[in-house]
Amino acid sequence: MRIGRFVLPVFLVVVVASSAWSQGTGAFETTISETETEVSVSTKPSAVPEPGTEVLTLAEALSLALKHNQTLSAFDEEIRARDAAALQVGLLSNPVLGVEMENFAGKDALQGFDGAETTIALSQLVELGGKRLKRRQVATLEKDLADWDYQSKKLDVLTATAISFIQVLAVQEQVAQNEQLALLAEQTLGAVAARVEAGKVPPLEQTRATVELASARTAADKARRELAASRHRLVAFWGRERTDFRQVVGDLTTLAPLPAEETILGLLGNNPDVARWGTELEQREAALNLARAQAVPNLTFSLGVRNLRESDNNALVAGIELPLPFFDRNQGGVGEARANLKKARHERLAAETETLTGLAETWQSLSTAHFESTTLRDEILPGAQSAFEIAELGYREGKFDFLVMLDAQRTLFEVKGQYLQALATYHQTRTEMERLIGAPLDKLSETATQPIDLR
Repeated sequence: MRIGRFVLPVFLVVVVASSAWSQGTGAFETTISETETEVSVSTKPSAVPEPGTEVLTLAEALSLALKHNQTLSAFDEEIRARDAAALQVGLLSNPVLGVEMENFAGKDALQGFDGAETTIALSQLVELGGKRLKRRQVATLEKDLADWDYQSKKLDVLTATAISFIQVLAVQEQVAQNEQLALLAEQTLGAVAARVEAGKVPPLEQTRATVELASARTAADKARRELAASRHRLVAFWGRERTDFRQVVGDLTTLAPLPAEETILGLLGNNPDVARWGTELEQREAALNLARAQAVPNLTFSLGVRNLRESDNNALVAGIELPLPFFDRNQGGVGEARANLKKARHERLAAETETLTGLAETWQSLSTAHFESTTLRDEILPGAQSAFEIAELGYREGKFDFLVMLDAQRTLFEVKGQYLQALATYHQTRTEMERLIGAPLDKLSETATQPIDLR
């Protein structure tokens, strides 16, 4: 059976393979292909760093995971083992060479070897009922199931790598925001100190500004530590290779339109975790046919030569053995195989239901993240930015007190943090959705005109 090709659409995740966020525009597209899986990464920004530089792109991270992930390597060996097992069960039984001596070391005429009879014969087991071919079919289907499991695991690894990459990218941006906030708090402290020294505001405001600066520096330090941890989690997908990158590069800010929910739910069959059950049922049916064939007795033929020492003559010897299936007709094996087939049918329905439920839940999460991101970007963030600029200007002109400006500053950076988290959630959820449907979302939306950039 030929296993279908499933594509991990890291399109939405296509966070990457771009240059720094502020660099020029251009087009970049690369395809990573191994076995049956393709990973396509497209981004608008140009100047994609070469492997071995200080930056890491999503395309490079996925390539490293495919080449060096130990779980995938283990699945490779499992497939080779199943291949070898399928070869072994299809081999014919070896012939048996038998040597038999009778009527020697007795008394009188049978003393020594004078009356001995020596027989040399070859015997061959002949399996009836097509057992060998049926065993080979079962083993081949088991190998196909291992292929399905490998495809699923490969998509799992690629998806997890992409999600981890997005997390590093988001935390990296969070570090930049927190450092910006710390710098702003430091500048604010300087401005407040000058106003205190001039006697325009009470010393209490300088104390508040000092506390705010300490808080901002603490948050920045916490974010840097979280970034280090997230980098270690990302590198774990490929081990010790390529651990020297200084930063990951990508774009999280572009939000692509979503296809209709009905379209998404209609792609259930693309999921390899669901598609594999077609092969699973074939394997169970083949196992049932094999169990039925086991009830057919096998024949053993033999042919040889007998030497009669007393008369010094040779004669041919032939034989046939056929077990009589009076008691054991493999009734238990047939019953077990039949039950396993029925069990597989129930498990298939359960897998489809579970995946469909996961699709529906992921769709709702994706829609929520998309709505939250667009609302923050279009409505909340501009308002918070405007409020902060007005409050900051008003404070410097003496129109507002320090608390008003501080509150506007906190609100702005809280909204920025919410927006960053919403973007990360959106792209991570979109990656999970593409894993579930086995197809890139951008190909499903007629309104999507360009690959998504994760900024």
